[in-house]
Amino acid sequence: MKFTFLTLFPDLVRPYFQESIMAKAIERELVEYEVIDIRAFATDRHRTCDDAPYGGGYGMVMKAEPIARALESVARQGQRVVMPTPAGRLFDQTAAEDLSSQKELVLLCGRYEGIDQRIIDRYVDVQLSVGDYVLSSGEIASLVIVDAVYRLLDGVIRAGSLEEESHSDGLLEYPHYTRPEVFEGMAVPSVLLSGHHREIAEWRRWQQIERTIHVRPDLFERSGVTEDEVEILRAKHGGTDGSDQGN
Repeated sequence: MKFTFLTLFPDLVRPYFQESIMAKAIERELVEYEVIDIRAFATDRHRTCDDAPYGGGYGMVMKAEPIARALESVARQGQRVVMPTPAGRLFDQTAAEDLSSQKELVLLCGRYEGIDQRIIDRYVDVQLSVGDYVLSSGEIASLVIVDAVYRLLDGVIRAGSLEEESHSDGLLEYPHYTRPEVFEGMAVPSVLLSGHHREIAEWRRWQQIERTIHVRPDLFERSGVTEDEVEILRAKHGGTDGSDQGN
């Protein structure tokens, strides 16, 4: 899969692709990327890419002409142009899964007050919001989208790891523990030390349900978990979190 960034600040984007799992995905040719500097497509000697908004108001607006030239320079059949914006639909796991089926995503990174609407009308396929807040950097928002998408590609992360993550089944993920067994008087839940795989699976399922009910009741209402399952697991695991307090 290829990610192509159109940005005024290329150096904000490149380091992300040089570390950790992403760097390994690129080395294994599972992912490729390209960073296009929109300023390279400005025609004046100052490489101007923004101007005052028609109708007045604060801030500046990214100009249409340099962006159009930049987009046309990377135009290929079948690519999807994505623009992060607070005015877009909420980006979620379902959207990430949809985008992961594409061969190439072109990410148009906005700045200032935004991008001339005519660019959006003509070129942008999907507008996505990474949350109900405002960022100054379309680059950061674009990288959030990329991070959620590339990890879903075959071979990047083991499939089993993806199956039990938050939002993969409509619930939040269960808590995790590792060595030491006791840390500052707090012990690992005894069920995780029991070796009983069915009991562990049930406990983890209950932790998912309980966490989602308390933290994200909106998700729980859409999760499809039945009241019968809740009552059965509550009766078995709801009286305790399974923890043992160390001495």
